[in-house]
Amino acid sequence: MSLSFPTARTLTNSFASFLHRKPPILTPIHQKVSVTSCSGALHLDDESQGEEDAFSGRRQRTNYTGVRLQESVEDVKSGKIRLDTWISTRINGISRARVQSSIRSGLVSVNNRVTVKASHMVRHGDKVECTISELQPLKAEGEDIALDIVYEDEHVLVVNKPAHMVVHPAPGNTTGTLVNGILHHCSLPTPSFQDQELLSDDDLADIELDEPSVNQTNSKDFSYSTNETSVRPGIVHRLDKGTSGLLVVAKDEHSHAHLSQQFKQHTIQRIYVSLTCGVPCPASGRVDIPIGRDLTNRLRMVADTGPTKCGKSRYAASRYRVVEILAGGGSALVEWRLETGRTHQIRAHAKYLGIPLMGDEVYGGTKNMALARLQPKNPSSLHGQLSQLVSKVDRPCLHALTLGFKHPCTGEKMQFSCLPPVDFAEILTGLRNISTEKVMSSY
Repeated sequence: MSLSFPTARTLTNSFASFLHRKPPILTPIHQKVSVTSCSGALHLDDESQGEEDAFSGRRQRTNYTGVRLQESVEDVKSGKIRLDTWISTRINGISRARVQSSIRSGLVSVNNRVTVKASHMVRHGDKVECTISELQPLKAEGEDIALDIVYEDEHVLVVNKPAHMVVHPAPGNTTGTLVNGILHHCSLPTPSFQDQELLSDDDLADIELDEPSVNQTNSKDFSYSTNETSVRPGIVHRLDKGTSGLLVVAKDEHSHAHLSQQFKQHTIQRIYVSLTCGVPCPASGRVDIPIGRDLTNRLRMVADTGPTKCGKSRYAASRYRVVEILAGGGSALVEWRLETGRTHQIRAHAKYLGIPLMGDEVYGGTKNMALARLQPKNPSSLHGQLSQLVSKVDRPCLHALTLGFKHPCTGEKMQFSCLPPVDFAEILTGLRNISTEKVMSSY
């Protein structure tokens, strides 16, 4: 049985129909796109700032070109650490992608020997010398990429983003992104890139963007001019690389500003579904814990439960409910409703609850963790089956199921739903085949 993705403007109870039967194998409807490509470049200015700012954290540095680090590795808990990770923790605010670029450029040495591998492991006592390279121009060119379009009119575009697709170009991911496809499909004007360092999709994701400032150039063309949205034309919110599901794109300046405001006011409806390692207790609830960047790993966010765990935190609230207990209680199908949209909000809140998302290596949902929760709940005769099932998981099992917003021009309430992709459905089916128990929980 195959099922095409919904295209109706209003869909209700979409989640219930999916949850209470074995999920079908989905056959996405892909729409090829073909328009004129666009390109542009992003680069930093040469404004100098005191080097102490890059290390002290007194104020956020915006330009890292020429920053130098000469330091010995100390206090490595595991005995060794990746070179790029260690440098990222020593220079306040810098992205790991920028550090990796400097390493590849031959500007980093360990114990007086140039090292060009970002994955090189350093140990206690190693002497590291590093000079941050000049930021290379970042281009966003239109590409003929198959987009799974759920809805489109002259103002907005709703796309079902596949897992493993990066939303916007960033150092290390300059092609094959959703933005590359959108530029090609919508024939958007070339953005005017300003002097700003970008973070990669692994640095910032799953977050709504602040309302941008834009310059009107004519009735059809517009360009973002003052913030990092310049390299993401039309993007109002983001999904992280491993997350699949629905994302709305603005096709003009007015729509972008209007949708941005809705996200800012938290009036956008967003429902996600996930598979977790373990079952949350209680079966439903509200997580009202601020989120900040982990001080020991800037690629990860952390629930702010104390003054020393994370950097500046922001208010974050998520509602969750268990829909189905799977494989004897070793996993659960959990629905999430976001009240805010912070970076990695669901992933950080799930970890806080002690039920990291299956496949989420960054937040503890490793294959070993999944098996540690699944195997004790099931007879040994099923352990091989469970191991085989878990081995197929190659991304966080998180899907943006439902997206609702007010149309920026007509004011009409729009709601769209899209079932999880095949990889998610196969894992869910495998867990259900072991055992399943429906839960009548509510928010």
